[in-house]
Amino acid sequence: MNLLVCLKQILDPEVPIRDFRIDAEKLEAEQGSANLVTNIFCENALETALQLRDRCDGEITALCFGPEPAEEVLRKALALKVDHAYLVENPGISQYGSSGAAMVLAAAIEKLPEFDLIVLGREAGDWGEGQTAGLLAERLGMPSVSFVDQIEPIEGGVRLRRQTDFGSEQLTAQLPIVASITNSDTNLPRIPKTRDIMLAHRKPLTTWSLEEIGLDEQSVRAAASATEVISLNAPEKTAACEFVAGDSSDERINDFAERVFKIIESL
Repeated sequence: MNLLVCLKQILDPEVPIRDFRIDAEKLEAEQGSANLVTNIFCENALETALQLRDRCDGEITALCFGPEPAEEVLRKALALKVDHAYLVENPGISQYGSSGAAMVLAAAIEKLPEFDLIVLGREAGDWGEGQTAGLLAERLGMPSVSFVDQIEPIEGGVRLRRQTDFGSEQLTAQLPIVASITNSDTNLPRIPKTRDIMLAHRKPLTTWSLEEIGLDEQSVRAAASATEVISLNAPEKTAACEFVAGDSSDERINDFAERVFKIIESL
């Protein structure tokens, strides 16, 4: 089975709010304000692909669209024994959105051998649009299944388990297919070994420009214009602290209770 995993590099979502900055002109998070990491749902997708390859013969290809530092995302995938890695360099398009990403990924995929299964994270941890998988499937003319957390090979296709608002459901599908992967206790990302991380930097990694996959910056920006960011602000948090009065524990408890009752009565 020939597998493709699409990966994305994002600012670390766990960055403390005190270290988070907004670029007011570009309406995006300021680069350099946090570490760059692999999107967590993309790691779930990669783990799902690795588990699937363990059960059947095949190869895994990792594909990423991003700036030069995004190479580290692919190096980590190579450390986890991905067979091939491709990076489409972003020339500096800051807000390409799901539409722009789907256009670039589809153009790159058309240059590669055919895949039986294409998996992506259900959404990115920065913008959280969750539309790339569906838009990519549309461009490739392939069926798509969302919120998948487990895939098993069966005769003639695959069996997928997907999460729903009311639990989960199972379905079977013929290949090829695109699936967006969500997190569960069955696809927790594995950690690469130190030796494999070192060896990953010696493995070949193919880098393409937009022109090399038949696109240009203007066309990607045009696709990205399907959505527009109107405003972007970091959340502001205010807090106030009051100390309860009293010389003994009972007095402090009574004072606390009185303040709570006053708040309730004012509602």
